[in-house]
Amino acid sequence: MVDPAKDIQHKWHEDVIAIITGTLLVALGVTLYKHTLLGTGGINGLALLLNYVTPFGFGLIFFVLNLPFYWLAWKRLGPSFTIKTFASVALVSVLVQLVPTWISFDQLNPYFATIIGGILMGTGLLILFRHKSGLGGVNILAVYLQETYGIRAGYLQMGIDLAILVGAFFVLPFDKVMLSIVGALVLNLVIAMNFRPGRYVGFSGAFLAEKQPVKK
Repeated sequence: MVDPAKDIQHKWHEDVIAIITGTLLVALGVTLYKHTLLGTGGINGLALLLNYVTPFGFGLIFFVLNLPFYWLAWKRLGPSFTIKTFASVALVSVLVQLVPTWISFDQLNPYFATIIGGILMGTGLLILFRHKSGLGGVNILAVYLQETYGIRAGYLQMGIDLAILVGAFFVLPFDKVMLSIVGALVLNLVIAMNFRPGRYVGFSGAFLAEKQPVKK
């Protein structure tokens, strides 16, 4: 008999390709938001806001803000998830600094940037989630609660993101905050509609092995 678990495993090289793909999409979305002075939710959004008001770059802020969440990831979601998430965060931190050197915009409509940026970041996160990774912070909490209690990750993130965006009123113009809220809704709707408990789930061999009961 064919083991159904084997049909949903992701091989290690598929995880690597997915992490590179997902982080590139997120980095491009963040670049669009930075270019148009928009914000978003989660640790990404907090890092963007701090980037606007401090001399530190997004990559450094984003990497440092995520450090406290790895303990929860290691304890609750296992070493495989933690290592892949750490790699994803590190890649985004570097790529956000590099992408503007690879692409430039003579004209970028902020309304278009809001929608496509949200779609890019949401799709990137979706790819990472499906390969048992994330971008730290709120993502770790969202994946943990979905895996443990079945709480939809997208809707949880949406609520937290909107709360974080309230802080944007103290940093960004009113119209930019309104666009940022729309972008956060787009991002999280992409995740909520496509990442549900028991559906579209794939596991790397390492993660699956961690969850298997020990036979005596």
